Amino acid sequence: MSIQATDTILDRILADKRAEIAAFRGAISEAELMDAIDSAGATRGFAEALRAQTPRAVIAEIKKASPSRGLIREDFDVAWLAQRYEAGGAACLSVLTDRDYFQGDDGFLARARDACGLPVLRKDFMIDPIQIDQSRALGADCILLIAAALSTDLMAELAGRAFELGMDVLAEVHTAGELERVLTLPEATIVGINNRDLHTFDTTLEVSLRLREQIAGDRLLVSESGIFTPDDRLRLNDAGFGAFLVGESFMRQPDPGQALSRLIA
Repeated sequence: MSIQATDTILDRILADKRAEIAAFRGAISEAELMDAIDSAGATRGFAEALRAQTPRAVIAEIKKASPSRGLIREDFDVAWLAQRYEAGGAACLSVLTDRDYFQGDDGFLARARDACGLPVLRKDFMIDPIQIDQSRALGADCILLIAAALSTDLMAELAGRAFELGMDVLAEVHTAGELERVLTLPEATIVGINNRDLHTFDTTLEVSLRLREQIAGDRLLVSESGIFTPDDRLRLNDAGFGAFLVGESFMRQPDPGQALSRLIA
């Protein structure tokens, strides 16, 4: 997940998120939240969908804006975007729900999921167990955990709750130290390597290639950011990546689904 280039901004995002969580907790009872989870229906297998389309599995992102780039797409029709991504061959969707920094909305997730048959990742800043329950109530099939924003113990707690609710977990890392912590999570955890430096905002595939060398076993790996061409994808395929998260480069195209088709052709 792209965020502004300083730890101070990340701290501010997390502080705002804590206030948002407090407001949510005050607005809903535990019984109401459990009822909403029960009404959400069965999850669609997010990790399963990625494995089925390896080595060309794309998590296509629905993202209106970012704090670093501002507005990314003005004609923002969530249902149409979801349908075009599905037609273009996406394995899964990623939907930004953070309002304050990404102009997202919780309602976007259900709108995207209702418009297609793809599993959907809720992409937000998860820092409290109640957000995991909230995500399932919204219909999420997978949640994002950003290692840079979480202690190892809290990350494990959030992942455990997500698995209890039948969701998959994508744990995102940027550094070797973060990767070491994420690899302590259950093997079912999807490991996402973000090629964007959180401090300089530069992107390079070398991040994925370097960190890949530290991962043993049959982990499901996702390379994120900086993937623009079929050659980029093939280079990552050769290193053992079969899944990719791509957002902004698609969202800036007139038809994101066609842009996706070209990437996996």
